[in-house]
Amino acid sequence: MFLNDIKPAPGSRKPRRRVGRGIGSGFGKTAGRGHKGQKARSGGYHKVGFEGGQMPLQRRLPKRGFTPLTRDTFAEIRLSDLERMKADTIDLATLKAEGVISRLKTEAKVVLSGKLTRKVTVKDMGVTKGARAAIEAAGGAIVDNRPKPEPKQPEPKAKAAAPAAEAEKPAKPAKKVAKGEKSAQAEKAPKAAKPESQSGGKGKAK
Repeated sequence: MFLNDIKPAPGSRKPRRRVGRGIGSGFGKTAGRGHKGQKARSGGYHKVGFEGGQMPLQRRLPKRGFTPLTRDTFAEIRLSDLERMKADTIDLATLKAEGVISRLKTEAKVVLSGKLTRKVTVKDMGVTKGARAAIEAAGGAIVDNRPKPEPKQPEPKAKAAAPAAEAEKPAKPAKKVAKGEKSAQAEKAPKAAKPESQSGGKGKAK
């Protein structure tokens, strides 16, 4: 047998239907597309799921869940995975070396799933509350030397400094009274008796 003699089984591959090759072929003229309409035109194609303008199925159904951004770099480790590993000190490099996780993972976290009966030390990895209790109950320990982010210091409140700033401000000068206000104040005030002029007459002095 030679490679150039190998052929598919008879009847397994059918020849492609050749359309538009005359009336006698049965697929001439319109080439199986029929008369008029969107599907009869060249370029008459809509995206997959298009329903003629009707609200498509993928938009009618409700959304559920989400796709985490760290799905390709984050790994979850079960207690049963730690049980069957050979190393006693387990970190990210050990998990990759024993083939428990992919080499593309950059972060891992131990979760409470399965049983752990041997003593292990989990180093520089995240551990859930239940998994921590199970590891410590088996005589193991968790060591985390990863740098922790510094807590944010609260900013000083501006309201507390406001009263002191107000006390330091100089007293505001008295407001100037407008002409209209002057006349209103003069009407309200009682009129004082006018002193008589030296001439004694009411008329204007000549």
